[in-house]
Order: sequence, then C-alpha cells, then structure tokens
Amino acid sequence: MGLGVLRLSGMKVAPALSTWRTTINTLRKRPPTHPGAILREDVYPTLQISVSEFARHLGISRQTLHAVLSERSAISPELALRLGTFLGNGPQLWIEMQSRYDLWQAERKLKKILSRIPAYSDLLTA
Repeated sequence: MGLGVLRLSGMKVAPALSTWRTTINTLRKRPPTHPGAILREDVYPTLQISVSEFARHLGISRQTLHAVLSERSAISPELALRLGTFLGNGPQLWIEMQSRYDLWQAERKLKKILSRIPAYSDLLTA
C-alpha cells in the first residue's frame, strides 16, 4: 500500500482516509477567504467598471458594496442572488463561501464551549 493511497488489486483508487483528515485539519487552521476579498481581488478588476456602476447594476448602494468588498459585511442570500445573476455564476457559490467563512469564525469563537458539549451518541452509551 502506497503512502496515503488506497490500492485495490494494484490499482490506485483514492487517498487513504488519514490523508484526507490531515488535509482537512491543515485547511481548518487557515481561515477561509472572505467572499468580499475574492470579489475585490479576483472578480471586480476583470469587470472594468467603477464601484458605483457595479453597485448600480446589482441594485444596491455603493456603501453596501464597499462594506462587502472591505470585508466588513457578509454576503447575504439576497446579495448572493444579485451577484450570481450579474456574474452568471449563480448564488450558491457566494452563499457557500460566506457560510464556510462564518462557520470557521464561529468555530474559533466557540472552541472552548464546544469542547465541553457532549455528543448525544456518547450519552446513549454511558
């Protein structure tokens, strides 16, 4: 068996579970990128329009868009729909990025509290 690879009849099938766990744990140490940063750094420059024009096309205020671009505000489901329609990539991408970002932040904030909450399944076996 190769390092971190599951083999069936000599065929390489998939990375072993331990490899996936290591990868996931490594990724959890690094916060997900705020979707506003992706919008600011990767998407907006390619549009070649002003922030005011971008906001106008989305039907939101320039201040609202700026708050997202500066990572002070989250992308709401409504804004995700607007972005997805305007950019042609759908709302799900924006919602998932925001959700990953929010969940990572909440997990760090509640780390000590969560470690004290028992799993329900553990209560059943006790």
